[in-house]
Amino acid sequence: MGHPVDQTPRAPNRRDFFRSSGGAALLVAAPLLPAQAAGAVFQHGVASGDPLADSVILWTRVSPPAGTTAANVEWLVATDPGLTQVVARGRVRTSAARDFTAKVNASGLAAGRTHYYRFSALGETSPVGRTRTLPSGRTEHLRIAVASCSNHAYGLFNAYRRIAERADLDLVLHLGDYLYEYGDGQYGNLRPTQPANEIITLTDYRSRHAQYKTDADLQALHRQHAMVPIWDDHESANDAWRRGAQNHDAATEGLWAARRRAALQAYYEWMPVREPADLKQAQRSFRLGDLAQITMLETRLSGRSEQLPATIPVPGLGAGFKATGAFLDPARTLLGTTQEAWLSNTLQASPATWQLLGQGVMFAQLKALGRPNADGGGLFVNPDQWDGYPPCRDRVFDMIDAAGGNVIVLTGDIHSAWANDLARDPNNPDVATGGYDKTSGAGSRAVEFVTTSITSPGLPDPDGTFAGIIFSQNPHIKHADLDRRGYLLLDIQPARVVGEFYVVDTVATPSAVESFVTAFEVQAGSNHLVPSAQTPAKAHPPAPAP
Repeated sequence: MGHPVDQTPRAPNRRDFFRSSGGAALLVAAPLLPAQAAGAVFQHGVASGDPLADSVILWTRVSPPAGTTAANVEWLVATDPGLTQVVARGRVRTSAARDFTAKVNASGLAAGRTHYYRFSALGETSPVGRTRTLPSGRTEHLRIAVASCSNHAYGLFNAYRRIAERADLDLVLHLGDYLYEYGDGQYGNLRPTQPANEIITLTDYRSRHAQYKTDADLQALHRQHAMVPIWDDHESANDAWRRGAQNHDAATEGLWAARRRAALQAYYEWMPVREPADLKQAQRSFRLGDLAQITMLETRLSGRSEQLPATIPVPGLGAGFKATGAFLDPARTLLGTTQEAWLSNTLQASPATWQLLGQGVMFAQLKALGRPNADGGGLFVNPDQWDGYPPCRDRVFDMIDAAGGNVIVLTGDIHSAWANDLARDPNNPDVATGGYDKTSGAGSRAVEFVTTSITSPGLPDPDGTFAGIIFSQNPHIKHADLDRRGYLLLDIQPARVVGEFYVVDTVATPSAVESFVTAFEVQAGSNHLVPSAQTPAKAHPPAPAP
Protein backbone atom coordinates (compact mmCIF):
# COMPACT_ATOMS: atom_id res chain seq x y z
CA MET A 1 0.00 0.00 0.00
CA GLY A 2 2.97 2.30 -0.05
CA HIS A 3 2.32 4.91 2.60
CA PRO A 4 -0.93 3.77 4.29
CA VAL A 5 -2.06 6.66 6.45
CA ASP A 6 -5.82 6.19 6.50
CA GLN A 7 -6.71 4.43 9.76
CA THR A 8 -10.47 4.52 9.15
CA PRO A 9 -12.09 1.07 9.21
CA ARG A 10 -13.21 0.06 5.74
CA ALA A 11 -14.50 -2.89 3.78
CA PRO A 12 -11.78 -5.41 2.86
CA ASN A 13 -10.38 -5.34 -0.63
CA ARG A 14 -7.92 -7.36 -2.64
CA ARG A 15 -4.88 -5.32 -1.55
CA ASP A 16 -5.85 -5.60 2.11
CA PHE A 17 -5.73 -9.37 2.05
CA PHE A 18 -3.64 -10.65 -0.78
CA ARG A 19 -0.73 -8.33 -0.18
CA SER A 20 1.19 -7.91 3.02
CA SER A 21 0.73 -4.17 3.43
CA GLY A 22 -2.92 -3.35 4.07
CA GLY A 23 -5.69 -3.92 6.57
CA ALA A 24 -8.18 -2.36 8.90
CA ALA A 25 -6.58 -0.64 11.88
CA LEU A 26 -6.84 -1.69 15.49
CA LEU A 27 -8.55 1.15 17.29
CA VAL A 28 -7.83 0.10 20.86
CA ALA A 29 -5.04 1.31 23.10
CA ALA A 30 -2.83 -0.75 25.40
CA PRO A 31 0.43 -0.05 27.24
CA LEU A 32 3.73 -1.37 26.00
CA LEU A 33 4.72 -4.65 27.57
CA PRO A 34 7.50 -4.12 30.10
CA ALA A 35 11.10 -4.49 29.01
CA GLN A 36 14.16 -4.71 31.22
CA ALA A 37 15.12 -1.76 33.36
CA ALA A 38 15.92 1.31 31.27
CA GLY A 39 19.45 1.59 32.70
CA ALA A 40 20.44 -2.04 32.19
CA VAL A 41 23.39 -2.95 30.00
CA PHE A 42 21.46 -5.75 28.28
CA GLN A 43 18.18 -3.96 27.52
CA HIS A 44 17.63 -5.91 24.29
CA GLY A 45 17.99 -9.40 25.70
CA VAL A 46 19.88 -12.30 24.15
CA ALA A 47 19.28 -14.45 21.09
CA SER A 48 20.70 -17.38 19.17
CA GLY A 49 20.29 -18.54 15.61
CA ASP A 50 21.55 -20.29 12.49
CA PRO A 51 22.59 -23.41 14.45
CA LEU A 52 24.70 -26.16 12.95
CA ALA A 53 25.53 -29.54 14.42
CA ASP A 54 28.61 -28.16 16.18
CA SER A 55 28.00 -24.41 16.50
CA VAL A 56 25.44 -21.65 16.89
CA ILE A 57 25.37 -17.87 16.56
CA LEU A 58 24.92 -16.07 19.89
CA TRP A 59 23.77 -12.45 19.93
CA THR A 60 23.23 -9.58 22.33
CA ARG A 61 23.42 -5.80 22.43
CA VAL A 62 25.20 -3.63 24.99
CA SER A 63 23.61 -0.32 26.04
CA PRO A 64 26.68 1.59 27.27
CA PRO A 65 26.96 4.87 29.18
CA ALA A 66 27.02 8.03 27.09
CA GLY A 67 30.38 8.69 25.51
CA THR A 68 31.39 5.02 25.29
CA THR A 69 32.95 4.15 21.95
CA ALA A 70 33.64 0.43 22.45
CA ALA A 71 33.16 -2.37 24.96
CA ASN A 72 34.40 -5.89 25.59
CA VAL A 73 31.73 -8.56 25.89
CA GLU A 74 32.47 -11.92 27.45
CA TRP A 75 30.36 -14.99 26.73
CA LEU A 76 30.10 -18.57 27.88
CA VAL A 77 28.15 -21.69 26.93
CA ALA A 78 27.24 -24.53 29.29
CA THR A 79 25.21 -27.71 29.18
CA ASP A 80 23.15 -26.85 32.26
CA PRO A 81 20.90 -23.87 33.07
CA GLY A 82 23.01 -23.08 36.16
CA LEU A 83 26.04 -22.58 33.87
CA THR A 84 28.28 -24.84 35.95
CA GLN A 85 29.25 -27.21 33.10
CA VAL A 86 30.95 -24.72 30.77
CA VAL A 87 31.91 -26.06 27.33
CA ALA A 88 32.88 -22.86 25.49
CA ARG A 89 33.74 -19.28 26.35
CA GLY A 90 35.32 -16.24 24.80
CA ARG A 91 35.37 -12.49 24.38
CA VAL A 92 34.22 -10.24 21.57
CA ARG A 93 34.61 -6.50 21.18
CA THR A 94 31.77 -4.28 20.01
CA SER A 95 31.54 -0.60 19.24
CA ALA A 96 29.36 2.16 17.85
CA ALA A 97 30.39 1.01 14.36
CA ARG A 98 28.03 -1.95 14.73
CA ASP A 99 25.56 -0.23 17.03
CA PHE A 100 27.06 -2.01 20.07
CA THR A 101 25.62 -5.35 18.96
CA ALA A 102 27.73 -8.42 19.68
CA LYS A 103 27.59 -11.65 17.71
CA VAL A 104 29.75 -14.73 18.12
CA ASN A 105 29.94 -18.14 16.52
CA ALA A 106 30.11 -20.51 19.49
CA SER A 107 31.75 -23.64 18.06
CA GLY A 108 32.96 -27.02 19.25
CA LEU A 109 29.53 -27.90 20.67
CA ALA A 110 27.91 -31.34 20.82
CA ALA A 111 25.31 -32.13 18.15
CA GLY A 112 21.61 -32.33 18.95
CA ARG A 113 22.14 -30.90 22.42
CA THR A 114 20.48 -28.10 24.38
CA HIS A 115 22.96 -25.51 25.62
CA TYR A 116 22.68 -22.46 27.87
CA TYR A 117 24.63 -19.23 27.45
CA ARG A 118 25.20 -15.80 28.98
CA PHE A 119 27.03 -12.56 28.22
CA SER A 120 28.87 -10.17 30.57
CA ALA A 121 29.87 -6.55 29.93
CA LEU A 122 30.42 -3.31 31.80
CA GLY A 123 30.01 -5.03 35.15
CA GLU A 124 26.66 -6.67 34.41
CA THR A 125 25.50 -10.07 33.20
CA SER A 126 22.79 -10.77 30.67
CA PRO A 127 19.79 -13.05 31.12
CA VAL A 128 20.61 -16.72 30.53
CA GLY A 129 19.62 -17.93 27.09
CA ARG A 130 18.88 -21.44 25.87
CA THR A 131 19.75 -22.76 22.42
CA ARG A 132 20.09 -26.09 20.63
CA THR A 133 22.50 -27.46 18.07
CA LEU A 134 21.20 -29.42 15.10
CA PRO A 135 21.25 -33.21 15.21
CA SER A 136 23.60 -35.32 13.13
CA GLY A 137 23.21 -38.85 11.84
CA ARG A 138 20.06 -40.86 12.48
CA THR A 139 17.23 -38.55 13.62
CA GLU A 140 13.72 -39.75 14.45
CA HIS A 141 11.78 -36.71 15.59
CA LEU A 142 11.85 -32.91 15.23
CA ARG A 143 9.46 -30.18 16.33
CA ILE A 144 9.74 -26.75 14.73
CA ALA A 145 7.62 -23.61 15.18
CA VAL A 146 7.09 -21.30 12.20
CA ALA A 147 6.24 -17.59 12.48
CA SER A 148 5.86 -14.56 10.24
CA CYS A 149 4.61 -10.97 10.01
CA SER A 150 5.06 -9.39 13.43
CA ASN A 151 3.96 -5.76 13.17
CA HIS A 152 4.71 -4.09 16.53
CA ALA A 153 2.26 -1.27 15.81
CA TYR A 154 -0.61 -3.66 15.11
CA GLY A 155 -0.69 -5.58 18.35
CA LEU A 156 1.00 -7.48 21.13
CA PHE A 157 3.25 -10.45 20.47
CA ASN A 158 1.18 -12.96 22.45
CA ALA A 159 1.91 -15.68 19.87
CA TYR A 160 5.65 -15.26 20.39
CA ARG A 161 5.15 -15.93 24.09
CA ARG A 162 3.22 -19.12 23.34
CA ILE A 163 6.10 -20.32 21.13
CA ALA A 164 8.60 -19.44 23.87
CA GLU A 165 6.67 -21.66 26.30
CA ARG A 166 7.04 -24.76 24.10
CA ALA A 167 10.07 -26.32 25.76
CA ASP A 168 10.28 -29.26 23.33
CA LEU A 169 11.05 -27.26 20.17
CA ASP A 170 14.22 -27.97 18.22
CA LEU A 171 14.09 -24.72 16.27
CA VAL A 172 12.01 -21.69 15.28
CA LEU A 173 11.77 -20.53 11.67
CA HIS A 174 10.80 -16.93 10.94
CA LEU A 175 9.66 -16.42 7.35
CA GLY A 176 9.86 -12.67 7.06
CA ASP A 177 8.36 -9.33 8.06
CA TYR A 178 10.12 -9.61 11.41
CA LEU A 179 9.60 -5.84 11.55
CA TYR A 180 7.78 -3.21 9.49
CA GLU A 181 9.12 -0.01 8.00
CA TYR A 182 6.08 2.26 8.32
CA GLY A 183 5.91 5.33 10.53
CA ASP A 184 3.68 6.06 13.48
CA GLY A 185 -0.01 5.49 12.65
CA GLN A 186 0.65 4.55 9.02
CA TYR A 187 -0.05 0.83 9.43
CA GLY A 188 -1.42 0.02 12.85
CA ASN A 189 -1.81 2.32 15.84
CA LEU A 190 -2.00 0.05 18.89
CA ARG A 191 1.62 0.86 19.77
CA PRO A 192 3.76 3.79 18.61
CA THR A 193 6.73 3.24 16.31
CA GLN A 194 10.30 4.19 17.08
CA PRO A 195 11.34 6.30 15.32
CA ALA A 196 8.01 7.95 14.58
CA ASN A 197 8.87 8.37 10.89
CA GLU A 198 9.07 5.70 8.22
CA ILE A 199 12.50 4.14 8.44
CA ILE A 200 14.90 4.99 5.59
CA THR A 201 18.40 5.60 7.00
CA LEU A 202 20.76 3.30 8.88
CA THR A 203 19.94 5.13 12.12
CA ASP A 204 16.23 4.60 11.42
CA TYR A 205 16.55 0.86 10.79
CA ARG A 206 18.71 0.39 13.86
CA SER A 207 16.18 2.23 16.00
CA ARG A 208 13.30 0.08 14.74
CA HIS A 209 15.23 -3.14 15.37
CA ALA A 210 16.01 -1.86 18.86
CA GLN A 211 12.33 -1.19 19.56
CA TYR A 212 11.35 -4.72 18.55
CA LYS A 213 14.12 -6.28 20.63
CA THR A 214 12.79 -4.55 23.78
CA ASP A 215 9.45 -6.35 23.50
CA ALA A 216 9.19 -8.80 26.41
CA ASP A 217 7.43 -11.54 24.39
CA LEU A 218 9.92 -11.43 21.54
CA GLN A 219 12.77 -11.44 24.06
CA ALA A 220 11.24 -14.55 25.65
CA LEU A 221 11.14 -16.38 22.32
CA HIS A 222 14.75 -15.51 21.52
CA ARG A 223 15.90 -16.45 25.02
CA GLN A 224 14.36 -19.94 24.84
CA HIS A 225 14.90 -21.02 21.21
CA ALA A 226 17.36 -20.73 18.37
CA MET A 227 15.88 -19.00 15.32
CA VAL A 228 16.54 -19.35 11.61
CA PRO A 229 15.02 -16.27 9.91
CA ILE A 230 14.77 -15.05 6.35
CA TRP A 231 13.53 -11.60 5.44
CA ASP A 232 10.56 -10.75 3.24
CA ASP A 233 9.84 -7.19 2.12
CA HIS A 234 9.09 -5.10 5.21
CA GLU A 235 12.56 -5.54 6.67
CA SER A 236 13.44 -3.08 3.87
CA ALA A 237 10.25 -1.72 2.21
CA ASN A 238 6.91 -3.05 0.99
CA ASP A 239 6.92 -5.12 -2.22
CA ALA A 240 10.68 -4.88 -2.56
CA TRP A 241 12.48 -6.21 -5.62
CA ARG A 242 16.13 -6.10 -6.62
CA ARG A 243 16.12 -2.49 -7.86
CA GLY A 244 13.35 -0.86 -5.87
CA ALA A 245 10.17 -1.25 -3.87
CA GLN A 246 6.56 -0.17 -4.08
CA ASN A 247 7.05 1.77 -0.84
CA HIS A 248 10.13 3.67 -1.96
CA ASP A 249 10.12 7.02 -3.74
CA ALA A 250 13.58 7.90 -4.97
CA ALA A 251 12.59 11.54 -5.44
CA THR A 252 11.92 12.01 -1.71
CA GLU A 253 13.68 9.05 -0.07
CA GLY A 254 16.96 8.85 -1.97
CA LEU A 255 18.54 6.01 -3.90
CA TRP A 256 17.07 2.55 -3.35
CA ALA A 257 20.57 1.06 -3.19
CA ALA A 258 21.39 3.26 -0.18
CA ARG A 259 18.18 2.34 1.62
CA ARG A 260 18.66 -1.34 0.90
CA ARG A 261 22.25 -1.14 2.15
CA ALA A 262 21.09 0.50 5.39
CA ALA A 263 18.35 -2.10 5.91
CA LEU A 264 20.76 -4.98 5.36
CA GLN A 265 23.47 -3.58 7.63
CA ALA A 266 21.01 -3.12 10.48
CA TYR A 267 19.49 -6.55 9.86
CA TYR A 268 22.82 -8.36 10.16
CA GLU A 269 23.81 -6.29 13.18
CA TRP A 270 20.59 -7.02 15.06
CA MET A 271 19.70 -10.58 14.00
CA PRO A 272 21.35 -13.83 15.21
CA VAL A 273 22.37 -14.99 11.73
CA ARG A 274 25.57 -15.77 9.88
CA GLU A 275 26.77 -13.02 7.54
CA PRO A 276 27.53 -13.85 3.88
CA ALA A 277 30.08 -11.97 1.82
CA ASP A 278 27.25 -10.46 -0.25
CA LEU A 279 24.65 -9.38 2.30
CA LYS A 280 21.84 -9.69 -0.27
CA GLN A 281 22.54 -13.40 -0.71
CA ALA A 282 20.77 -14.66 2.40
CA GLN A 283 19.91 -18.10 0.99
CA ARG A 284 21.37 -20.89 3.09
CA SER A 285 20.73 -24.51 4.01
CA PHE A 286 20.70 -26.51 7.26
CA ARG A 287 21.00 -30.28 7.75
CA LEU A 288 19.02 -31.79 10.64
CA GLY A 289 20.55 -35.25 10.63
CA ASP A 290 19.15 -37.63 8.05
CA LEU A 291 15.57 -36.53 8.73
CA ALA A 292 15.29 -33.06 7.25
CA GLN A 293 17.06 -30.33 5.36
CA ILE A 294 15.87 -26.74 5.70
CA THR A 295 16.66 -24.50 2.75
CA MET A 296 15.94 -20.79 3.23
CA LEU A 297 15.27 -18.82 0.04
CA GLU A 298 15.85 -15.10 -0.52
CA THR A 299 12.96 -13.86 -2.68
CA ARG A 300 13.29 -10.05 -2.51
CA LEU A 301 16.58 -8.21 -2.76
CA SER A 302 19.07 -10.25 -4.77
CA GLY A 303 17.28 -11.54 -7.86
CA ARG A 304 13.58 -10.68 -7.96
CA SER A 305 12.25 -9.02 -11.10
CA GLU A 306 9.87 -6.10 -10.65
CA GLN A 307 6.24 -7.01 -10.00
CA LEU A 308 3.85 -6.55 -12.91
CA PRO A 309 0.54 -4.75 -12.28
CA ALA A 310 -2.83 -6.39 -11.74
CA THR A 311 -5.22 -4.54 -14.06
CA ILE A 312 -8.37 -6.66 -14.39
CA PRO A 313 -11.19 -5.59 -12.00
CA VAL A 314 -12.27 -8.26 -9.51
CA PRO A 315 -15.47 -7.35 -7.62
CA GLY A 316 -14.75 -7.17 -3.91
CA LEU A 317 -11.05 -7.92 -4.34
CA GLY A 318 -9.73 -4.95 -6.29
CA ALA A 319 -7.82 -6.14 -9.35
CA GLY A 320 -6.46 -9.40 -10.71
CA PHE A 321 -4.45 -10.57 -13.70
CA LYS A 322 -4.10 -13.37 -16.25
CA ALA A 323 -0.86 -15.28 -16.69
CA THR A 324 -0.33 -14.04 -20.24
CA GLY A 325 2.07 -11.73 -22.05
CA ALA A 326 4.88 -10.37 -19.88
CA PHE A 327 3.89 -12.68 -17.02
CA LEU A 328 5.17 -15.59 -19.15
CA ASP A 329 8.59 -14.06 -19.85
CA PRO A 330 11.05 -16.79 -18.79
CA ALA A 331 13.59 -14.16 -17.77
CA ARG A 332 11.36 -12.97 -14.92
CA THR A 333 12.35 -14.51 -11.60
CA LEU A 334 11.93 -14.32 -7.84
CA LEU A 335 15.24 -16.02 -7.10
CA GLY A 336 17.72 -14.91 -9.74
CA THR A 337 19.80 -17.27 -11.87
CA THR A 338 22.51 -17.79 -9.24
CA GLN A 339 20.08 -18.80 -6.52
CA GLU A 340 18.04 -20.97 -8.89
CA ALA A 341 21.16 -22.99 -9.77
CA TRP A 342 22.10 -23.22 -6.08
CA LEU A 343 18.62 -24.43 -5.13
CA SER A 344 18.64 -27.10 -7.83
CA ASN A 345 22.01 -28.42 -6.64
CA THR A 346 21.00 -28.25 -2.98
CA LEU A 347 17.81 -30.24 -3.49
CA GLN A 348 19.42 -32.93 -5.59
CA ALA A 349 22.44 -33.32 -3.30
CA SER A 350 20.52 -33.70 -0.05
CA PRO A 351 20.10 -37.24 1.33
CA ALA A 352 17.58 -36.13 3.97
CA THR A 353 14.10 -37.68 3.99
CA TRP A 354 12.32 -34.32 4.02
CA GLN A 355 13.18 -31.15 2.12
CA LEU A 356 11.76 -27.99 3.74
CA LEU A 357 11.88 -24.76 1.71
CA GLY A 358 11.46 -21.67 3.91
CA GLN A 359 10.56 -18.54 1.97
CA GLY A 360 8.37 -15.44 1.91
CA VAL A 361 5.40 -15.58 -0.47
CA MET A 362 2.72 -18.12 -1.35
CA PHE A 363 3.86 -20.74 -3.84
CA ALA A 364 0.45 -22.29 -4.59
CA GLN A 365 -1.80 -20.73 -7.20
CA LEU A 366 -4.45 -18.41 -5.77
CA LYS A 367 -7.27 -17.55 -8.15
CA ALA A 368 -10.48 -15.59 -8.17
CA LEU A 369 -11.46 -17.61 -11.25
CA GLY A 370 -9.99 -21.08 -11.70
CA ARG A 371 -9.24 -22.42 -15.18
CA PRO A 372 -6.76 -24.99 -16.53
CA ASN A 373 -3.44 -23.73 -17.86
CA ALA A 374 -4.56 -24.53 -21.39
CA ASP A 375 -7.35 -21.96 -20.94
CA GLY A 376 -5.01 -19.30 -19.60
CA GLY A 377 -5.13 -20.45 -15.99
CA GLY A 378 -8.00 -18.21 -14.96
CA LEU A 379 -7.77 -14.97 -12.97
CA PHE A 380 -5.01 -14.63 -10.37
CA VAL A 381 -5.14 -12.11 -7.55
CA ASN A 382 -1.61 -11.25 -6.40
CA PRO A 383 1.31 -10.58 -8.76
CA ASP A 384 3.69 -10.17 -5.79
CA GLN A 385 3.63 -13.90 -4.98
CA TRP A 386 4.73 -16.82 -7.15
CA ASP A 387 1.62 -16.44 -9.34
CA GLY A 388 3.29 -13.34 -10.79
CA TYR A 389 6.31 -15.40 -11.89
CA PRO A 390 4.96 -18.63 -13.47
CA PRO A 391 8.08 -19.58 -15.47
CA CYS A 392 10.22 -19.32 -12.34
CA ARG A 393 7.71 -21.48 -10.45
CA ASP A 394 7.78 -24.02 -13.28
CA ARG A 395 11.57 -24.22 -12.96
CA VAL A 396 11.23 -24.89 -9.24
CA PHE A 397 8.67 -27.62 -10.00
CA ASP A 398 11.29 -29.15 -12.31
CA MET A 399 13.78 -29.09 -9.41
CA ILE A 400 11.24 -30.74 -7.10
CA ASP A 401 10.59 -33.49 -9.62
CA ALA A 402 14.32 -34.05 -10.12
CA ALA A 403 14.84 -34.26 -6.34
CA GLY A 404 12.27 -37.04 -6.08
CA GLY A 405 9.63 -35.44 -3.86
CA ASN A 406 9.08 -35.12 -0.12
CA VAL A 407 9.31 -31.34 -0.49
CA ILE A 408 7.42 -29.04 1.88
CA VAL A 409 7.25 -25.32 1.11
CA LEU A 410 6.91 -23.11 4.19
CA THR A 411 5.52 -19.62 3.68
CA GLY A 412 4.56 -16.43 5.51
CA ASP A 413 3.54 -12.98 4.19
CA ILE A 414 -0.21 -13.31 3.66
CA HIS A 415 -1.46 -12.81 7.26
CA SER A 416 -3.55 -15.97 7.15
CA ALA A 417 -3.09 -19.72 7.48
CA TRP A 418 -3.19 -22.13 4.52
CA ALA A 419 -2.55 -25.78 3.68
CA ASN A 420 -2.04 -26.46 -0.03
CA ASP A 421 -1.21 -29.25 -2.40
CA LEU A 422 1.27 -28.00 -5.01
CA ALA A 423 0.33 -28.99 -8.55
CA ARG A 424 1.45 -27.53 -11.85
CA ASP A 425 -2.11 -27.30 -13.20
CA PRO A 426 -4.54 -27.63 -10.27
CA ASN A 427 -7.66 -26.65 -12.22
CA ASN A 428 -7.12 -29.40 -14.77
CA PRO A 429 -8.75 -32.58 -13.40
CA ASP A 430 -6.95 -34.85 -15.89
CA VAL A 431 -3.81 -36.11 -14.14
CA ALA A 432 -2.65 -37.80 -17.36
CA THR A 433 -2.20 -34.38 -19.00
CA GLY A 434 -0.42 -32.80 -16.02
CA GLY A 435 -3.51 -32.02 -13.97
CA TYR A 436 -4.59 -32.68 -10.40
CA ASP A 437 -7.17 -34.88 -8.71
CA LYS A 438 -8.42 -33.08 -5.61
CA THR A 439 -9.88 -36.26 -4.11
CA SER A 440 -6.80 -38.49 -4.29
CA GLY A 441 -4.14 -35.78 -4.45
CA ALA A 442 -2.70 -37.33 -7.62
CA GLY A 443 -0.76 -34.75 -9.60
CA SER A 444 0.49 -32.91 -6.52
CA ARG A 445 4.28 -32.59 -6.61
CA ALA A 446 4.81 -31.16 -3.09
CA VAL A 447 2.85 -29.46 -0.30
CA GLU A 448 2.78 -26.04 1.31
CA PHE A 449 2.06 -24.84 4.84
CA VAL A 450 1.48 -21.09 5.21
CA THR A 451 1.67 -19.67 8.69
CA THR A 452 -0.56 -16.79 9.70
CA SER A 453 0.83 -13.58 11.15
CA ILE A 454 1.92 -12.87 14.70
CA THR A 455 -0.04 -9.56 14.67
CA SER A 456 -0.52 -8.21 11.14
CA PRO A 457 -4.17 -8.08 10.00
CA GLY A 458 -5.85 -10.58 7.69
CA LEU A 459 -9.19 -10.41 5.92
CA PRO A 460 -12.37 -10.23 8.01
CA ASP A 461 -14.72 -12.72 6.39
CA PRO A 462 -17.62 -13.16 8.84
CA ASP A 463 -20.05 -14.63 6.33
CA GLY A 464 -17.51 -16.81 4.52
CA THR A 465 -17.81 -15.05 1.17
CA PHE A 466 -14.12 -14.91 0.44
CA ALA A 467 -13.47 -18.40 1.77
CA GLY A 468 -16.21 -19.62 -0.54
CA ILE A 469 -14.46 -18.10 -3.55
CA ILE A 470 -11.13 -19.56 -2.51
CA PHE A 471 -12.38 -23.12 -2.09
CA SER A 472 -14.63 -23.10 -5.15
CA GLN A 473 -11.90 -21.91 -7.51
CA ASN A 474 -8.80 -23.53 -5.99
CA PRO A 475 -9.25 -27.30 -5.50
CA HIS A 476 -5.66 -27.75 -4.29
CA ILE A 477 -6.24 -25.50 -1.24
CA LYS A 478 -7.21 -27.67 1.73
CA HIS A 479 -7.34 -25.07 4.49
CA ALA A 480 -7.62 -21.29 4.65
CA ASP A 481 -8.06 -19.39 7.93
CA LEU A 482 -8.28 -15.78 6.87
CA ASP A 483 -8.43 -13.59 9.96
CA ARG A 484 -6.75 -15.09 13.03
CA ARG A 485 -3.28 -14.51 14.43
CA GLY A 486 -0.95 -17.29 15.55
CA TYR A 487 1.74 -19.67 14.30
CA LEU A 488 2.45 -23.06 12.74
CA LEU A 489 3.94 -26.11 14.47
CA LEU A 490 5.66 -28.85 12.47
CA ASP A 491 6.02 -32.34 13.91
CA ILE A 492 8.51 -34.21 11.72
CA GLN A 493 9.09 -37.96 11.71
CA PRO A 494 10.48 -40.25 8.98
CA ALA A 495 7.05 -41.51 7.91
CA ARG A 496 5.18 -38.21 7.93
CA VAL A 497 5.16 -34.49 8.69
CA VAL A 498 2.21 -32.90 10.50
CA GLY A 499 1.49 -29.19 10.28
CA GLU A 500 -0.60 -27.87 13.18
CA PHE A 501 -2.21 -24.43 13.18
CA TYR A 502 -2.52 -22.47 16.42
CA VAL A 503 -4.19 -19.10 17.05
CA VAL A 504 -4.24 -16.64 19.94
CA ASP A 505 -7.49 -15.05 21.09
CA THR A 506 -6.33 -11.42 20.82
CA VAL A 507 -3.42 -9.14 19.99
CA ALA A 508 -5.07 -6.10 21.57
CA THR A 509 -4.25 -6.99 25.19
CA PRO A 510 -1.85 -9.38 26.96
CA SER A 511 -3.34 -12.89 26.90
CA ALA A 512 -2.16 -16.44 27.51
CA VAL A 513 -5.02 -18.04 25.55
CA GLU A 514 -4.19 -20.08 22.48
CA SER A 515 -6.28 -22.61 20.55
CA PHE A 516 -5.48 -25.51 18.27
CA VAL A 517 -7.35 -25.05 14.98
CA THR A 518 -6.60 -28.00 12.72
CA ALA A 519 -3.80 -30.20 11.37
CA PHE A 520 -2.80 -31.69 8.05
CA GLU A 521 -0.09 -34.18 7.28
CA VAL A 522 1.94 -35.38 4.33
CA GLN A 523 3.10 -38.98 4.34
CA ALA A 524 6.51 -39.84 2.95
CA GLY A 525 6.28 -40.50 -0.79
CA SER A 526 2.71 -39.16 -1.14
CA ASN A 527 3.40 -35.45 -1.87
CA HIS A 528 -0.12 -34.41 -0.89
CA LEU A 529 -1.99 -33.39 2.25
CA VAL A 530 -4.57 -35.31 4.25
CA PRO A 531 -6.35 -34.30 7.49
CA SER A 532 -4.44 -35.12 10.64
CA ALA A 533 -4.60 -34.55 14.39
CA GLN A 534 -2.80 -32.66 17.12
CA THR A 535 0.47 -34.33 18.10
CA PRO A 536 1.77 -34.77 21.67
CA ALA A 537 4.70 -32.78 22.97
CA LYS A 538 8.03 -34.55 23.36
CA ALA A 539 8.45 -36.26 26.70
CA HIS A 540 10.93 -34.78 29.17
CA PRO A 541 11.95 -31.65 27.23
CA PRO A 542 15.11 -29.79 28.29
CA ALA A 543 14.74 -27.27 31.09
CA PRO A 544 13.84 -23.74 29.97
CA ALA A 545 16.33 -20.96 30.47
CA PRO A 546 15.82 -19.54 33.97
